[in-house]
Amino acid sequence: MKILVINGPNINLLGIREHSNYGILTLSEINKIIEAEYKKINFEFFQSNFEGEIIGRIQSAQKEFDALIINPGGYAHTSVAIKDALEACKIIKIEVHLSHLAKREDYRQTLLTAGGCDGYISGFKEKSYLAAVYLAKKLYNHK
Repeated sequence: MKILVINGPNINLLGIREHSNYGILTLSEINKIIEAEYKKINFEFFQSNFEGEIIGRIQSAQKEFDALIINPGGYAHTSVAIKDALEACKIIKIEVHLSHLAKREDYRQTLLTAGGCDGYISGFKEKSYLAAVYLAKKLYNHK
């Protein structure tokens, strides 16, 4: 199984921003935890602060991958274009958020991009990614 993990804007700042919301680990450390937990899965990790680059990667994903896990960062609340790309992508898609969005600001309660995914996970910091991989694997094996 091959899974693409996409991270959006400001996720490259993990480890130095708002530990109470995002935890203390860097993105690189989270990626290593994912790979260590799921050794039999091939992962590719992609991070961009640019909406168009994220859209391009989503659009090419179904040619190479069995599943896509995305943390769109702030684009989750604003990007119809990323939502449209996710809807057009016909592989398993799970959205991830490190912070517990239901406990955050009102504007974070609208998740546009999650509607283009099979489901979303929020609030478990780095474990959100591990849960998403677990679910992607289960969905893939039950096709």
